[in-house]
Amino acid sequence: MNVRVRFLLYALAITFGLMQMNCSQQDAHSEEKDKTATAKADTTAGDATKKEEKKDAAEDLIPVEVTTLRQGEISSFILLSSNLETERMADVYSRVQGVVEKILVEEGQTVSKGQILATLEADEYELASQRALVDFHKQESIFERAEQMHAKKLFSNEEFEQAKFTKESAEIAYKQAKLNLDYTRIESPISGVVGERLVRVGDRVQPSAKLFAVVNTEEIIAVIHVPEKEIGRIRIGQEAFVMSDHLANHQFLGKVKRVSPVVDPQSGTFKVTIGINNKSNKLRPGMFINVHVITETHMDAVLVPKPAIVYENENMNVFVVRDSIAHKAVLNAGFQNYEFVEALNGLEPGDQIIIVGQSGLKDQTKVKVVSERS
Repeated sequence: MNVRVRFLLYALAITFGLMQMNCSQQDAHSEEKDKTATAKADTTAGDATKKEEKKDAAEDLIPVEVTTLRQGEISSFILLSSNLETERMADVYSRVQGVVEKILVEEGQTVSKGQILATLEADEYELASQRALVDFHKQESIFERAEQMHAKKLFSNEEFEQAKFTKESAEIAYKQAKLNLDYTRIESPISGVVGERLVRVGDRVQPSAKLFAVVNTEEIIAVIHVPEKEIGRIRIGQEAFVMSDHLANHQFLGKVKRVSPVVDPQSGTFKVTIGINNKSNKLRPGMFINVHVITETHMDAVLVPKPAIVYENENMNVFVVRDSIAHKAVLNAGFQNYEFVEALNGLEPGDQIIIVGQSGLKDQTKVKVVSERS
């Protein structure tokens, strides 16, 4: 074998070795890429799993609405029902007979004392008044002449006194006729609201016929009958309030106005009259209302909203949220009203309690506060 052939064989061997080394390096590099991609995929999958676990854990939290406990005033009271009345009410009658000529007011209209409500035909009464006035003037002239004659000793004392009495009688007759004429204008005896109109134009009325009813609704009363066991808790001037189911639970303030010293032996109750301020004019005589006579007040009580209470047998419970965990607490109740219950112990101002979402909730349950009610 000559030198040229050996050289070619040697070059081919070197080239083949280099190609094998390059392939090995490429395979190693590809394997490294595959390992890196696999590791990245594993890391991504792990992060996704953790996020999913966190999401599932968040979804396991029960959403609730809370409120923060605060201090305030709350009272105990005696609750009774009654119908409203008015202290000032007047039935209006005509003082003379006659035919109704005009009606100037209607039911529900506010009137003042002395305001004319209706008028009667007055022609006859006006003529009677004029006739009485003429007679009075006549007797007045006769008396003046009698007085002059008496001064001159031409009239006896008896004749003079008779002329005087006749003049005075004519004067009274004139005043009576004038008064009857005035009575043809039917006036309101008090200020208030026309509660009833019982007459029409053209009706002939008598002095015994009721024409109108006028009520003053600025201060009305509620008469309640309190059990005798409460007699030591009621006093004049004691604060009270009334509520009507038809007036959106609005409170109307009042005070104890009168307390009867007598207990009814049949019912075992005593009568108490509550005066109520009705300047808003929303209350009406005859309305059915609930009367609350306040007996005692706590000024800095911890107030628990009634929607937060969960009743279990005879116990009242609430759920207090601390660190996203609902803790069940027994409510030791004091005074109560329509909105709140006083917490005597175990709860403090600033505690967050659940008011929506607590139904069926168990102690130590994890919760998520989605909103807070002020």
